[in-house]
Amino acid sequence: MSATNSPPQLKRELGVVGATLMGLGSIVGTGVFVTIGIAAGIAGPAVILAVAIGAIVATCNGLNSAQLAANHAVSGGTYEYGYKYLTPALGFTAGWMFLVAKTASAATAALGFAGYLLNIGGLSSSWVVPTAVLAVAIVTLVVLSGIRRSNVANTVIVSVTLLSLGFFILACLPRATEVGIENLTPFFRTSPAAILHASALMFVAYTGYGRIATMGEEARSPRETIPKAMIVCLLLTMLLYMAVAIVGIGAVGADVLGSSTGQTAAPLEVAVRSVAGSGGALVLGIGAVTAMLGVLLNLILGLSRVLLAMGRRSDAPKFLARLNQEQTTPYWAVIFVGIAIALLVLLGNVKTTWSFSAFSVLIYYAITSFAALRLTPSERLYPVWVGWLGLVSCLFLAFWVESAIWQVGLGLIVAGLIWHKIRRAIAQVP
Repeated sequence: MSATNSPPQLKRELGVVGATLMGLGSIVGTGVFVTIGIAAGIAGPAVILAVAIGAIVATCNGLNSAQLAANHAVSGGTYEYGYKYLTPALGFTAGWMFLVAKTASAATAALGFAGYLLNIGGLSSSWVVPTAVLAVAIVTLVVLSGIRRSNVANTVIVSVTLLSLGFFILACLPRATEVGIENLTPFFRTSPAAILHASALMFVAYTGYGRIATMGEEARSPRETIPKAMIVCLLLTMLLYMAVAIVGIGAVGADVLGSSTGQTAAPLEVAVRSVAGSGGALVLGIGAVTAMLGVLLNLILGLSRVLLAMGRRSDAPKFLARLNQEQTTPYWAVIFVGIAIALLVLLGNVKTTWSFSAFSVLIYYAITSFAALRLTPSERLYPVWVGWLGLVSCLFLAFWVESAIWQVGLGLIVAGLIWHKIRRAIAQVP
């Protein structure tokens, strides 16, 4: 009877290397190519400290996600963990915040991809929106083809992106060695509040590791694969971000990075152009294009898996939980996500997306850490203080973004909970 009533399960095809690359493909994108510039404009050279704070908070939450996914290896991430270890309302809130924030982030990645691509080709910026929509359509088709093909595409994207960032570090290092002391001092030019604000934004730049947890149903030996992939992914990302921030600020200064972000949304390209010329800017631009494409690919994967889980519980329309005949892809969920992202791209108004993502993602991971505190001693992989540190740090940083952002975020949480309550009342779910 149970076998008959159980929903179809996705095939387990991901190992440690594949899961790590999926995480890197989600992380290394908008965060390193854009957010370091935004945070530098807020915190000055102390953005390096913000990068470290973001890494510490991300590590705690990554470990909490890993031990939850290892014990409850299904698609859906914290949406499922909230239901299992907390309450339906908190589980739904996690899923709702993830969908809202990451759909907007995916639209930003698509527009960023289009902007960098057109800049490389010297084409008019009037083609940004059509190019971004086309990118969403193509990546959606790749994801529809199944996780195996998506994994291959992701591996190529991550490789090109990491090579371009390695080039950035090597190109800027000589200039940073010459004038770095001058550009990095005084180190604290802003208030502690500005550093915390920048830390909240930088935390979001790490959060692609959540894609590993949302694909727990597709990982081989998830209790071993997911924690290993999570730790390796975060360690590599932290080292990369620190290197990029130090040599970037050391070479051109935090003010240049901050101002160029507002003007061109390509702070690293501006930095490398000043030290390596147009050829260097082209190399970095290619890396940025592939990075944004990688983010878009992995966000569609992660969003569709959360919709799959919500459809199974009827928190979203049930047709979104249907799998293709090979049971490799929740095809309706993927199509729905692609359409939603494309619609946001058409609006073209995502100026506050990153800050809004910071608030909603911090709430999402606060729920993750809360759920990790409910694990039994036999289920727990890490000390209980890791859960407490993740919970407190996420709730603390969430309210250092602009007040208008967290107020809108709280309003969306309330609206989502009202829908959840009505839906359960109609379905007569206790």
